[in-house]
Amino acid sequence: MSRHPSYGKANKGGQKRNVLKRFERIDKLRSLGKWKDSDNKKVTGLPKTPTT
Repeated sequence: MSRHPSYGKANKGGQKRNVLKRFERIDKLRSLGKWKDSDNKKVTGLPKTPTT
């Protein structure tokens, strides 16, 4: 019996994602120097960040 095509390929998890999760975006903003824990408390409405 074969698998249904909707299950996808086995290496699907290895693809590059083009969307960051919220904590990943905050980490990226910290590394760029645009996020200070003392000033920024709100985690909604974050600016766009490059994925690479």
